Amino acid sequence: MIALFIPLGVIGPWQIILIVVIVLLLFGGKKIPELMRGLGSGLKEFKDASKEEPADKKIDDNK
Repeated sequence: MIALFIPLGVIGPWQIILIVVIVLLLFGGKKIPELMRGLGSGLKEFKDASKEEPADKKIDDNK
């Protein structure tokens, strides 16, 4: 089997522009802010949850 070299880590400005155009075509201009709002709230919720103390540790401290 021949291994192919695929440069996955190299993303240039043309690739970013292509991705943005594809996203705009798929979702439309009106849907993008709504998607970004959902992404932002999801990230905020994840950060808040990662800062909280685990429930197991809270129970052990009460003993």
